[in-house]
Amino acid sequence: MRTFFAGEYDVVVLGAGHAGCEAALACARTRLKTLCLTLDLDAVALMACNPAIGGTSKGHLVCELDAMGGEMGIAADETYIQIRMLNTGKGEAVHSLRAQIDKRRYHERMKTALENQENLCLVQGECEHILTKNGKVNGIITAEGAQYHCRAVIVATGVYLKSNILIGDFVRESGPSGLLRANGLSSSLTELGFPLRRFKTGTPPRVSGRTIDFSKMEPQYGDEPQHKFSFMSERSTRKQSLCYLTYTNSNTHKIILDNIERSAMYSGLITGTGTRYCPSIEDKLRRFADKERHQLFIEPEGLTTNEMYVQGLSTSLPADVQTDMLHTLPGMENCVMMRPGYAIEYDCIDPLFLKPSFESKHIEGLFFAGQINGSSGYEEAAAQGLYAGINCSLYLRNEAPLILSRADGYIGVLADDLATKGTNEPYRMMTSRAEYRLLLRQDNADMRLTELAYRTGLVSEERYARLMKKKENIAIITKALDKSVPCDEKLAALLTLKGETVPKSGGVKLFDILKRRTISYTELAALYDTLTVNDEEAITQVEISARYDGYIAKQKEQVERFKRTENQLLPQDIDYAAMDGLRIEARQKLAAIRPLNIGQASRISGVSPADIAVLLIHLKRNEAQHGV
Repeated sequence: MRTFFAGEYDVVVLGAGHAGCEAALACARTRLKTLCLTLDLDAVALMACNPAIGGTSKGHLVCELDAMGGEMGIAADETYIQIRMLNTGKGEAVHSLRAQIDKRRYHERMKTALENQENLCLVQGECEHILTKNGKVNGIITAEGAQYHCRAVIVATGVYLKSNILIGDFVRESGPSGLLRANGLSSSLTELGFPLRRFKTGTPPRVSGRTIDFSKMEPQYGDEPQHKFSFMSERSTRKQSLCYLTYTNSNTHKIILDNIERSAMYSGLITGTGTRYCPSIEDKLRRFADKERHQLFIEPEGLTTNEMYVQGLSTSLPADVQTDMLHTLPGMENCVMMRPGYAIEYDCIDPLFLKPSFESKHIEGLFFAGQINGSSGYEEAAAQGLYAGINCSLYLRNEAPLILSRADGYIGVLADDLATKGTNEPYRMMTSRAEYRLLLRQDNADMRLTELAYRTGLVSEERYARLMKKKENIAIITKALDKSVPCDEKLAALLTLKGETVPKSGGVKLFDILKRRTISYTELAALYDTLTVNDEEAITQVEISARYDGYIAKQKEQVERFKRTENQLLPQDIDYAAMDGLRIEARQKLAAIRPLNIGQASRISGVSPADIAVLLIHLKRNEAQHGV
């Protein structure tokens, strides 16, 4: 094929899904000349599956990428049609924000952000080859023959690499939602030394809201007052849309089980590995055979469409079976299926081939982000896109990468899990993966990450100034609460009203009063004129700090122990194969992954505590030999 020179850029981002958008914006906003290449301009930031952002643990990722200067949180705040805080019956550590999004408006909002971003060029095209020279990236070639020169590439191709759509025995070479797939890049990645794997995910059918009897369903309301993802957004008072809850039943289950061998997943057509944590309805019936029903949420796809998403009914059954099972659901007896659910298989890489910065271990300037790394979910993809974009920018500026640890944020957990442990199925973030989740809450993401990200140039001065003001207010509130006050009539009356024990005599610190979950800062401020700060976010931080004071202190001690292992650096030229005392599996895993420190080494599957003891002895000997 004849090629032609099409332009020169600092970095080329392949893909404009949730990972690609964040990566491209991060690079361009740090003053890199950036090209974002997408298969279809009408699919920028497309929500091909559920039109929602956030959810358990995923809301944490959105708040964290927002705190570091990402776009998803702000865009979600502008385009949601319903917003709710999940897990409110549990502690603040697992509170997770979830928003139903207007699918079309979100796409338009993100596409506009990319089109209007200085230093960023958004172009439709398909990359077929990544070019390298002397072990470094130096360009790409598109299917049309356009050759772009660049110093770095970020691969954020999502589920489009040689993807197949499967509905029963129907198979189409296609990307999600009938879009084109990418045919050429898989071969290029293989030639570059990346063994490819086949993963699978799926989506439920969409139905016409005009044909649903919502009176037979349970309405699901948004929260008031309304929440927000971004620390820069103001709270909205917009009218929220309704979602609905219905359930499968014995008739639904009979139709599915009677036809389960016609499902692409069970007929043998699908060879890719699916995710345990987002099973199809077929899998649910097999794995949870004792359950009489499964809940389904009927969710609108936007304000300008009647399409409703049937969350919980992901399937690869034939279209006729999907219609039959939908008609067994309360309120959907006469519904019209507008789009059938489907399974999708696609190529992805093993993330163990990546450094913790998401740069390739063997090709300089080649970064990966999103579902190409074996993950699933919009939020996981966006977080990786931002992270890869930041580290690509730092790489091109000859600066050290930004490596977030497991104690810094959920993004750090995500990156460490992928690059250190790898994954044999589509990876999904969960709160249980975060060891220090009491410290890694949604509400304090800016307190944890904005200053860390400030050196990247992605955090605006406005955002940084807002954080500094919040910290100042927290310090003022904390100092005022440290004051001891007598337990006079007004305080005793408040405690009695709240059913709390009244101290018998002497003074009491206001901070200790605030530790009682029934007492709020606002109530104390009404009694004491020394509590003058009226900053909702700062007050929230202080209230949580008071209520979890002892637990937070213990978790901080755990983090300090964790940091000591992370600070024990491993030389990158260690010959693990020649190290006496290491088991064969440990030698192979350590040589392949080449961990940066003892902490990372300890998290590698196949490396035992005994192997870590050998590494520690090696470090001590090395220090003694060099007089450290």
